[in-house]
Amino acid sequence: MTKKENLHVVKPNTTVDEALEILVENRVTGFPVIDDDWKLVGLVSDYDLLALDSISGSGRADTSMFPEVDSTWKTFNEIQKLLSKTNGKVVGDVMTPAPLVVYESTNLEDAARLLLETKYRRLPVVDSDGKLVGIITRGNVVIRALQIKREIEKTT
Repeated sequence: MTKKENLHVVKPNTTVDEALEILVENRVTGFPVIDDDWKLVGLVSDYDLLALDSISGSGRADTSMFPEVDSTWKTFNEIQKLLSKTNGKVVGDVMTPAPLVVYESTNLEDAARLLLETKYRRLPVVDSDGKLVGIITRGNVVIRALQIKREIEKTT
């Protein structure tokens, strides 16, 4: 788990532009949304911030094995257009409210199962009052699994 001291968080009134800058600067793909008391109010991802679903549907099924020569450039231009529409939007407009969470007492195996059985990349970890204490990601699970494997290999 990544503890709250090491997390990047935003508040519902953080602008989408500010949130995108934090994502890029810190090389993360999403983060928890909290209130002033660290109570979890939502999650926001790069997908939420860019609303990428609006550029994914072109109305045609792409059956070609290779993309069009200029498809990457078209996608880049579409993202630029989306970014120009973020003015005035705040995280609270695009976040996922009331996300799936785990508690401090949840064991790693159960949290890992949730991550593997769902589309989620991250699960906020909260205390009994709903305050954010950390986040567990797929990467955290992989790191811990490798640590356990190495420990077992040392004893055999």
